[in-house]
This record gives sequence, C-alpha cells and structure tokens, in this order.
Amino acid sequence: MSTNLGDQQPEKELEGPPAKKPRRNPSSSDCAAAATVVTNSSATSAVSNSNGDIVHALVSCDIQGNHPPHQSEGIAMDSSTRNGMEHADEEPAVRAASHGMTAVGQTNGHNQGDCNEVQIDEGLYSRQLYVLGHEAMRRMAATSILISGLKGLGVEIAKNIILGGVKSVCLHDQGNVEMGDLASQFFLREEDVGKSRVDVCRPRLAELNMYVDVTSYRGQLSRDFLSQFQVVVMTEGSLAESMVINDICRQNNGHFLLCKTFGLVGQLFCDFGPDFTVLDCNGEPPISCMVSLITHDEKGVVTAADEARHGLEDGDCVTFQEVQGMEELNHLAEPLRIKYINPYSFAIGDTTHYSPYVRGGVVTQVKMAKHLHFKTLRDSLLQPTFVEMDIAKWGRPQQLHLAAMALDDFRAQHKGQSPRPHNQQDALNFVALCQAVKGRLSQEALGGLEALDEAVLTTVSRTCRGDLCPMQSVMGSIAAQEVLKACSGKFHPVFQFLYFDAFECLPTSQAAASAEAAPNGANLVISEEEAQAHNSRYDGQYHVFGKAFVHKLQSSKWFVVGSGAIGCELLKNFAMMGLGCSPQGRIIITDMDTIEKSNLNRQFLFRPQDVQRIKSDVAAAAAKAMNPQLNIISHQNRVGPDTEKVYDDTFFEGLDGVANALDNVDARMYMDRRCVFYKKPLLESGTLGTKGNVQVVIPHLTESYSSSQDPPEKSIPICTLKNFPNAIEHTLQWARDLFEGLFNAPAGHVNRYLEDPKYIGEHVLKLPGAQPLEMVELLKKCLVEEKPKSFADCVLLARQHFEDLFVNQILQLLYNFPKDQMTTSGTPFWSGPKRCPHALTFNADNAMHLGFIIALASLKAEMYGLARNLSPSEVHDMAAAIHLPPFQPKQGLKIATTEAEQTQQSSDAGHSLQDQDNQTLSDMLHSLPPPAALKGFRMKAIEFEKDDDSNFHMDFIVATSNLRAENYDIAPADRHKSKLIAGKIIPAIATTTSLVVGLVCLELYKLLQGHKSLEQHKNSFVNLALPYFGFSEPMPAPKNKYGDKEWTLWDRFEVQGDMTLADFLAYFKRQHQLEVTMLSQGVSMLYSFFLPKDKAQERMGWKMTELVRKISKRKVEPHVKSLVFEVCCNDLQGEDVEVPYVKYNLPQASSAPTTTANSS
Repeated sequence: MSTNLGDQQPEKELEGPPAKKPRRNPSSSDCAAAATVVTNSSATSAVSNSNGDIVHALVSCDIQGNHPPHQSEGIAMDSSTRNGMEHADEEPAVRAASHGMTAVGQTNGHNQGDCNEVQIDEGLYSRQLYVLGHEAMRRMAATSILISGLKGLGVEIAKNIILGGVKSVCLHDQGNVEMGDLASQFFLREEDVGKSRVDVCRPRLAELNMYVDVTSYRGQLSRDFLSQFQVVVMTEGSLAESMVINDICRQNNGHFLLCKTFGLVGQLFCDFGPDFTVLDCNGEPPISCMVSLITHDEKGVVTAADEARHGLEDGDCVTFQEVQGMEELNHLAEPLRIKYINPYSFAIGDTTHYSPYVRGGVVTQVKMAKHLHFKTLRDSLLQPTFVEMDIAKWGRPQQLHLAAMALDDFRAQHKGQSPRPHNQQDALNFVALCQAVKGRLSQEALGGLEALDEAVLTTVSRTCRGDLCPMQSVMGSIAAQEVLKACSGKFHPVFQFLYFDAFECLPTSQAAASAEAAPNGANLVISEEEAQAHNSRYDGQYHVFGKAFVHKLQSSKWFVVGSGAIGCELLKNFAMMGLGCSPQGRIIITDMDTIEKSNLNRQFLFRPQDVQRIKSDVAAAAAKAMNPQLNIISHQNRVGPDTEKVYDDTFFEGLDGVANALDNVDARMYMDRRCVFYKKPLLESGTLGTKGNVQVVIPHLTESYSSSQDPPEKSIPICTLKNFPNAIEHTLQWARDLFEGLFNAPAGHVNRYLEDPKYIGEHVLKLPGAQPLEMVELLKKCLVEEKPKSFADCVLLARQHFEDLFVNQILQLLYNFPKDQMTTSGTPFWSGPKRCPHALTFNADNAMHLGFIIALASLKAEMYGLARNLSPSEVHDMAAAIHLPPFQPKQGLKIATTEAEQTQQSSDAGHSLQDQDNQTLSDMLHSLPPPAALKGFRMKAIEFEKDDDSNFHMDFIVATSNLRAENYDIAPADRHKSKLIAGKIIPAIATTTSLVVGLVCLELYKLLQGHKSLEQHKNSFVNLALPYFGFSEPMPAPKNKYGDKEWTLWDRFEVQGDMTLADFLAYFKRQHQLEVTMLSQGVSMLYSFFLPKDKAQERMGWKMTELVRKISKRKVEPHVKSLVFEVCCNDLQGEDVEVPYVKYNLPQASSAPTTTANSS
C-alpha cells in the first residue's frame, strides 16, 4: 500500500451497486474490571517504515517528539478520564443526541444529512433493530466507511459492516489475488488468482445488502480521498503508514481503526477522536421498578415494591414519576445519581427539603451519555491503554504490544517479510527486537512489565505468518462492531488497544508439557519443514500447525445441526479450514427451515433470490463454492426421536464431533444427550443481541450442556394479567393470550365436534369439574350466538368485544373494588403494584379504537371464511352507529386479588358442576346445531405470525395491548416494541454471530489436537456492547460414587449379549455386587421389587428385547443396535446407591451372545 499526502487526487476506480442464552449477563462494571490502563511519560519511539519518503519524513520528525499541530488537540486525559471507563463529563443521552454530540454528528464536522429521513427496512433488519434501535440504525445509514486491505480480515470486517446497513463502504486494495489468500478470504476462488483482489470481491460483497453502496478503489490514499469517509479501517501496511492515516483522520474529524492478525494473535486499535460521545454504553433497556418507600432523611433511601430487585448499579441516574407525598421528585430538572445499598434499596441523598413520602411511585433509570477522549496511534504506542480480553493471561497484552511493534520492525528490515514459520533463528532475532523495543519504552508504559516472556514472543515469531479463518472471524467481528459504534454512538467502544491470542490451539508434546517451553503449556513440536508453504489454499494453516494437522482436519467428519446465522458462519469457517475436505472427510448439515427475508441480515450465505428455499441446501451449496474440495451433505430433518432412524448408531459412531447451531433449548438438550451417549465432543454456542457464549463439551473431561441450565423465566401471575397489570409486558401478554383464546383454540374444539360424532360423549362429558359446561358454552358461542354471516356481523362482534374488554370488565372491577377501597390493614387497595383503572369510551374517530375493530373483525371473518367487503371508512361509520346497552354490574362475582385466591377459585370451579342441575348442560347440548346441518363448514384456526404485516395479527396485538394500557394509565408500546415482546423475538446481529463462531472453531482446533487438559479449553462469555470478554475453563464432569468406584455422566454399564431378565439381574449381583430394585426404559417400568410375585416370575424368563416389546408396546426397530435402561440399585448392605445407566448392546447376526459387562 502507498500513501500520497499531496493535494492532487490520484486516479481511482470507484464502482457501486441471528438459548441457550449466555450463561452470564455481564454488567457495565465488568467492563471496567476488564480494562487495564497503562500510561507512559517517554516521548521516544522507533517505528520502522518501508513505504515511501513522505511517510518516512513525517514519522521521522515525530520520533523526535515534534507532533504536527493538529496532534495536540484534546489528547491529554485527567485522572477522572484516564481509565476510559469512568468519566465525570456525563449528561442524559437524549440531551446529548439533541445537541448533536453523536458519534458522527456535529461535533466531528461531517455533514451526514438528516438522519431522520433515512427509512429502515424493518423486514430485513428486524432482528438487528432490536439490538441497535432505529436512531442508531439511521446514524449508521448516513455514514461512509473505508476499509483498506481485502484479505481474510478485511473481507470479514466488510461483510459484517455491509450486513449492518451503513450508507456506503469503499473497499481499498492494490494487490492481486494469491493462492495463499484463500486460507481465509471466503469471497475468492482459485480461478481468481492473479486478478485484482478488490475487483473480484466488490460485487460479491455488494450482494450482501442492496441498501449499502459498495465501491472499490485501487489508488493511493490521499488526504482528499480520505476526507470522504467518517470511519477508516486499516488491516494492512506498516505502523508508520497507519499513523499517517490516523493523523489525516484526526484532521478530518473522522474515526480510525487499525486491526491485524498474526497467526494466532489479533490486534485492534481504536481512535474515535479527542471527544467522542457514547449515547448508550450498554444497550440495555432502561430499568424501571415500583417504589414502596422513600425515607425522609439525609440519606433518602428508596425501597422497591414487593421485595423486587431494583437492578440498578452504583452511580446510575434515575427519575421519578407518580410519587405521592414527596411529589417534588416527580418534577426535578435533572436526574438523581444513586448510591447502591443492596439489591432492594438505594439512596438518592438528602430528602428532608421535600414533602414527606406517602405512597406509590415509579423510578426509571436514565441513560447517561459519556464523553471519551481518545489518543492517536502514535501517542498510544508510547502510552498504551489496554482492554484485557482474557484476565487469566494477566500481562499478556503488554507482551503482545511489544511483539506487534517488533514485528513491524522485523518486516521493515526484511523487505516486508515476517519471521519464517517455526524458524529458530528468526525467532531468536525477533525476541532480540522485542528486547530493543522494550528498551525504548518505560516500565510504566508496559504496566510494570519487568521481563520479556520469551515463550510467548517465540511463539508469535513461529506462527505469525499464519492466516487462520477463525482468528479473522474473532478479530473481524470485534472490529466491525467498533465501526458500528463509531457510526452510531451506540455501545461503549474498545479503549484503545485490544490484543487476543489463542496459543492453546497449538499442539502439545505427549512426552512433556512444560510451561517454560511455550505459552499455556504448549510444547511446539512442529518442524520448519512441516510448516512450509506449498502454494496451497491451506498454506496459512501449514504455517501455524504443520501439514499433518491440516490433513487431520481434512479427514474429519462433523455434524452441523442448524443452518441459521451460526450455521452459515460455521460452514464458512469449516470450508476455509478444510474441515471434511478429503475423500475420507465430510460434513453433514441439517435444517428443515426455509429462508425468510429477515434471515438475510445475518445469515450471509443467503441472497434475496433464495427466499423460501431450504436453508441447508442453499448453505451447503454456498460453502461448496467457497471451497470445491468440501465434502458436504445437506439434510432437511429435524433432530429428535422421530429421526433416529436416520441419525442412528452407525451415523453417530462415524462422526468425530457435533457442532450445534440451534435456536431452542429442547433441541440443544436432545443433541447433548446424543453426544453423551455416543461419547462425541459437542461445540455449543448461542447469541442474544451483542451477548454470546460458547461451551465445549468433551467426553470424559467436561460436564455436558444439560448439566447446568438457565433459571426459568419469571412468569406473570394470572391475577396480575387478568385484573392488575402495571407494565406494558403485562398488557402484551394479556393480548397474546386473548389472541389464542379468540382465534386459535376455539377452532380445534369446533372442528372436532363437526368431525367426530363421539366427541361430546367420549371426550367433553368425561372432562372433570365444570369443564364440560365450559366446553359446550364455547361450542354454542362459536356455532350459534356469535357465528357471523357477513363481515358486518364481524364488525358488530368486534364492537361488542371492545365494550366488554375495555369498558364492562373495568367497571365490574371498580364495582368490586372502588377507587377509595381500603384494605383490612388500613392502606389503600389501589396502591403499590395495583394501578386503579378507568373505563374507555368508544370513539370511532380514535385510530386505536378503530384499529382494534378492523383487526378483530378481519380475523373473525378469516376464521369463518367470510370476505372482508367493507372499506375502513364503512367500518368506521358502522362502528360509530352501534349502540350497546349500558353496563350492569354482576352481583356476587368474586375477583381474585392474589395468586392464592386465584388458585382457590380454580379449585372451586373444578367442583362446581357437581352442584348444578345437569338440565342446564342438557339444554345447551340440544341447542347446538347437529354437524350434518353444518356440512362443509370448518372453522379456521389462526396461528399467530408476527412477521406478516398484512395479516392483522400484530394490528390486533398492538391495539389490544395499548387500549388495556390506557385503561391502567400504562405507557403504550409502539409496534416495534410490541412485536419484540409479544413475538418473543431473539435480538441478533451479525457481529456477535461471527465472533462466537470464530471462538467455536478455535475450540475445534484444540479438540483435533487432542488436548486433554481443561486449562487449554475455553468456555466463552462475551458482550460486544460493553465490551466484555470472559473466558473460563470448562467445568469438569461431576463425579459420583458407588462402593469404591467413581463414575461421571460419560460412564455407563455396557452389557453385551441377549439375556433374560433373570440373567440380567443375576449378572449385576455377581459382577457389580448390586441388587437391581427397579428397571425401566423411558417411561416404561420393566421390573420393580414391588411387582406382584406372579408377574415378576413371568417376566424373569423373557429375553430383554421381548420384555421391552411386551411392556412398552413398541417393537425394537431394526436400526437400533442397543437399548438404554435406567436402574435403581441397592448395594450388598441394602443401601440405595446411585449408578450409571445401562447400555444393552443387542446381539448382531454375525456374533454370538455373551454375558460380559463393564463400567467405563
């Protein structure tokens, strides 16, 4: 790359066209804990340069400490801002945004036009919008990005940014495609070798997002050219060139990122200018909770209502609403900063100058903007600030910082060449250069670093020529997210250097694993000859791991379950790594879903023309195009008991491992059980917005996925939903339940009545309690009382439902519990979480009222197969003309106010029919039309579908929820938020997916290396918003014991042969000194000590397969090679002991039965 600082514009070629949830949700305080700040007073640096006299002259003057004038602006940081995390200069984010202090707003001088005019395609970006929000997306859509360098790292960054939806991306690269580029550059093909790298990549990247203008440029980077961009990303070139580009970005009030990888090491540097505003540091929705008490004293302690956790952290800012008594809090001009006391209370300071608190109140967190003061690259090289990515490697960033600077020097001395792979002499020279660089920096600058870690630095030298796709995924995704932060001001940026290494992926010596020999216990056993290039697409891996290991990758057999966002990223990485790319290897992928438009924002193997095609087929073909050597087979099966004929013993026994890419816990747990049963490693991962986690499951070493589970989601009490909502989540769940009760569930009962003559007698009348009466009432309502004959009838029904739901039910509630009702303890009934409601008055001119009528009438018409033949104006006029009788309260109606009362009422209802005159039920049955009278009619069951804006589903949910919210004076939710909550959408963004899969593939390297130490494997927990990176050793498999034998979930009794039950029981007593007291398979109890003597005696002579067949009423399928039995046992002393399950291997036709068994 060359850099031109002249004013002349060079010639250029410009062309244009997402758990398991993360097990931990790090707080913003984790970010501060993960950051280390190192400063340096030294003003000397030796940064080498090999690219041009102009660059050399500028850098040379700066080595002497003579900074260009623009470098002195706002660089110094005082003690309050020195750590980059805690700043005194905060203000409410809303005000900061209104002042124009956005990441790319007025403060940096770029004219982006009116962001509010940008239209966001919610169909495409739906999942990402729930991560970033509309405002951040609009700011991104007004930003232009330059990415320099289009090898594996550059294309990964570009891919994620383009999927994210910025205004434009310019791709800069002056090189041609080389065979080695194919190690990680997934948009290059072998036939592209020799062509311009940027010309080949541009159209392939442009396909990712039609809304992003993707251009290419092959000229020099001049000041004028760089002035077009708000963000510049450098992935190649020397430090000297990068410093010059960084300086120019500073002059242009732009943002600069430097990102590189050297084998198993990644480097990221961010400079977002002297005053960068972060509008939202963590992306979490503002916390809100109800208040039960505020003390009237100097401390001002606030206590949350109902013993609920407030969720706030020390230093958070809050506002108050609806406080009675201490009403001054409701009208404060500025938010109050809190002091954390405990999970249920916090302090706001002196409240003695306010009126005494009486009751009520809602406290809401206020997002505060932060101003960060970044240093330039040239200053940061001397005074680096690090984000610790792995706290277990304390001091590692300082070592890698020296290595990065020394590597730049080495390349300058060797005509741009890095140290030769696994060459001992180059490694010695490299360590000497590191020592020289260390001598030019102060000990303070390196965080008190006293000695070089020669093992780390030697490993860097041996492997730095490597080009690994998983490393590009990790660093490229982090860098891309930082670009989006620079564009939007959303989330806290990396401040300022981040280093990452994955040396654990290297092989270990079986003879000795010495921590002195290489980092993390790795003993490098790769010869220089093994690591030589062969003009192959796998040269980048040969340089790190050697040729033999790559051949092992190629002959591996893996099963990928799921072809969504994670599945697409897995296939990309696998293709680049060469996994399953020899005749002996293969990858099988399965997914039964079809591609939808919303998938295109994250699942980058799919294109608009692929919508409605099978995901697994399209993904497999796309991965095959990336590497034609890939042996990949696509299936369209759901994994589960129904497909065990396909994924049987033979299938799993032929695998080397499984990689899950699933979107639900049940399927994950099923695959986890299969992997444990077949003793196969499992790579598990998941994302939730900017959060992600990776878990590696290793046979006989770690716990399994199912060993630990997320806590269950907190459910909303029924009485809260029915009568006492206090949050929009409550009204949305109520609306969702109402949708099911009105439009889905009734159709099933009606159609069974119409189709099955025995439905009433054999099903309905045999239901317990009052259910028969309730069921017949439902049938009568659907088929007689509320059966519409026209769309006009549907409008009338909708108007009646409005009156019932938002008027009569509220008036009945207030009849039972008047506004001035007091409890037995003398406190107001309507206080705390109980919000006093008010009835609505229907107004056809109110858009929400009319929207409810249209949506409900349209859905009713769809259920009954009626045409919607009235226009909105006709519906308006008809609804306005409908007059309904006034409310009459029901006497003696009981309304539950607590969960206990609700449970009691449900229990009472179960017995109420016993006291009723069965004549009522008989009369209702006679009023039902006979099925013959409704011949040909079937009611349509409407399944809720959130993503179709034309089907009235979300129209009904939004209107119903917001009308109920109006009843209770709850702030309404717009359609976007309503869809998130009611549709239970999992927010997703491409960057998190790419990062998580990169970490998964690094673990795959370790699995294939055969690492058996927990220390070398990493479970990962990340949050790109903070940013937070947490790595931990996998949990070991829990140990159990019977007698003197230890066992884990990976062990089982393995029994060979065809035994009778008597043989089986005797075998355990003889071989394991265990008395089997109960024997089961699945839900079938095959034997127990309390069986009647005659039954037990009869079963003793049955073969085990016959026992299963007769008791479970299921035959043993031909594909089944073994049966799984669960046993309860007593030891010889009669004590109950916990033992593993039994794997009973069925005799094969070619082998004689035996009666041997072993416990693994």
